[in-house]
Amino acid sequence: MIPRTKRVGEGLVFPRPGVAVFLLTLLLAGAAPLVRVASQDRPDALVLYRQGRYRQAVEITLQELEENAANLDAYTVLGWSLLALNRYDEALQYGERGLRVSRFDNRIIHIVGDAHYRKGNYTAALQHLQNYVALAPDGRQLPHVYYMMGEIFLNFGEYNHADIALTQAVLLAGERAPWWARLGYAREQAGAREAAREAYQAALERSPALPEALQGINRLQEGQDRS
Repeated sequence: MIPRTKRVGEGLVFPRPGVAVFLLTLLLAGAAPLVRVASQDRPDALVLYRQGRYRQAVEITLQELEENAANLDAYTVLGWSLLALNRYDEALQYGERGLRVSRFDNRIIHIVGDAHYRKGNYTAALQHLQNYVALAPDGRQLPHVYYMMGEIFLNFGEYNHADIALTQAVLLAGERAPWWARLGYAREQAGAREAAREAYQAALERSPALPEALQGINRLQEGQDRS
């Protein structure tokens, strides 16, 4: 008898489709921890930032961005850390990259506005800070944003606008004595002498020896004596 030639695949046993899916799931589940090892062992950048370990936070977030260039959380902590390190050019560079990923992320908008402000790019800073106010009317950074806007308007000589912005700043963060003093200065420059005196007094109630407030009160008194 001539032996029968086996057809290709004859005698091989293949698992049923359901079994194959189950085995594949087990394989992937076993492999997943290997993929996550690096991120599990890596320190949390936000924790490092909150601890004041800004350089380490920068290193971690840069690694995270190498793995995922669209990681907005990494851009945020990176930007905060770079601002804290006074590395404004880099904060602006990475902030603008983050905005290319999401131009409506208010955290990144604040970072870019803050970096522009610290670099003296007041027109660009004001644009981003106003965008932050529009996008995040209850945002955590709102008091500081209004303060920066007030300083920009003072720089522009727009004292009434500075009064409005700084008033909002102290309404949100009333304990900031220097901000009250700057509000007093804005009102003084706008010719609102009594309102300026009230702001200077508010600053002195919070910090009795604050030079800016004491000098402001003295200027107002000298002006009153001459009139």
